[in-house]
Amino acid sequence: MHTEHTQKRAYTEQETSAYIGMSRSFLRQSRMEGHRENRTDAPPFIKIGRAVRYLKEDLDNWLNRHRKYTHLTCEGGEHA
Repeated sequence: MHTEHTQKRAYTEQETSAYIGMSRSFLRQSRMEGHRENRTDAPPFIKIGRAVRYLKEDLDNWLNRHRKYTHLTCEGGEHA
């Protein structure tokens, strides 16, 4: 018996939610509404029949595109 460890390439909505740390409702809503001003854009997805899948490579690129902050500031230089 040959067991081969392979990494999954396409994630379900639930797996994607856990992987990127965002809720399933965020994924659904952003997927349906598309890009909206002042909202986080949706990660790219594919449809296979009725199934929605997210490719790991796309998720990694999507995460890397979002700026990483060391702290948040409000207007006037105060911390949020």
